[in-house]
Amino acid sequence: MLSKSRSVPTNFTRDVIMKAPSRDVMNSMTKSVLTLASYDRRAADLSVDNVLRQCLQLISIFPMLAVYGYHAYNHYERDGSMYIHRPEPRLSIAENFLRLLRPDMRYTALEARVLDVALLLHAEHGGGNNSTFTTRVVTSSGSDTYSAMAAALCSLKGRRHGGANIMVMEMMADIKSHVGDWKDEEEVGHYLRKILNKEAFDHKGLIYGMGHAVYSLSDPREEIFKGFVEKLAAEKGRERDLALYNNIEKAAPKLIAEERKIYKGVSPNVDFYSGFVYDMLGIPQELYTPLFAVARIAGWSAHRIEELVSTNRIIRPAYKSLARERRYAARDEREQEEP
Repeated sequence: MLSKSRSVPTNFTRDVIMKAPSRDVMNSMTKSVLTLASYDRRAADLSVDNVLRQCLQLISIFPMLAVYGYHAYNHYERDGSMYIHRPEPRLSIAENFLRLLRPDMRYTALEARVLDVALLLHAEHGGGNNSTFTTRVVTSSGSDTYSAMAAALCSLKGRRHGGANIMVMEMMADIKSHVGDWKDEEEVGHYLRKILNKEAFDHKGLIYGMGHAVYSLSDPREEIFKGFVEKLAAEKGRERDLALYNNIEKAAPKLIAEERKIYKGVSPNVDFYSGFVYDMLGIPQELYTPLFAVARIAGWSAHRIEELVSTNRIIRPAYKSLARERRYAARDEREQEEP
């Protein structure tokens, strides 16, 4: 039975994480979470005290599931070195994440503080986001904690949800390769207009990291985060990169308003800078979304417990098809039709 805080069962890392390494660390984490149910004699017990115990234990071991999953992939699939460090109970989640990831287990106080802030800002964002709603839906069906968290992981791994900061990083790499002077606002703005007009980058007309479904005037998470980003960029000697981010932050809202006729306000969201921070911390992109999960499981846990405490009904969404009605054609008729 799971008992120790910040500890996985004996031989779990070897038998579960290392034996089936995957580049998709989110899949590795999902598999691990579902397997952990086999080690819990009270896995199906939905009493609040038991669910709280399960959630706290999962929160504490998510950094291990993420980092160990990455190291297994890096070793077996990329022939890199593998480091399996033990977490230190007296350290924070952020400190242990850096300790587990790095060969020498070393980090600066600022590095740990900035990562801690990033985790706090990503821990919860209301019940309307996809993965949290998934947690609510699975919980409402009467399923166990491990199944609910595995489902949330499957939701979060999508590029439209937890993978947003990776798209920002890919866009930034493209901008850097096409813009000569990153401090030139006019040159940066010119290339951003090409992106908006589907003439550059992925040709989808989106400036990733800009705009939010709820926040328009500003994303308060981004405003809090930016001050820490600036401090870390100074420590890492990445002021030139920061200048490019600042120019995009200035130019993008104006260009989006002009090109898309969106005048309610567009501002950078927290994902605009999170990938940059993870890059400065030496965190590989394979861990960007898993790191989001390390933060967001705290929010999922709160919503799961609230769902169990406050309601006793299954969530059953209603759907209305928007497809147009078409005449049914027999098979022989369809075969004769030319596309």
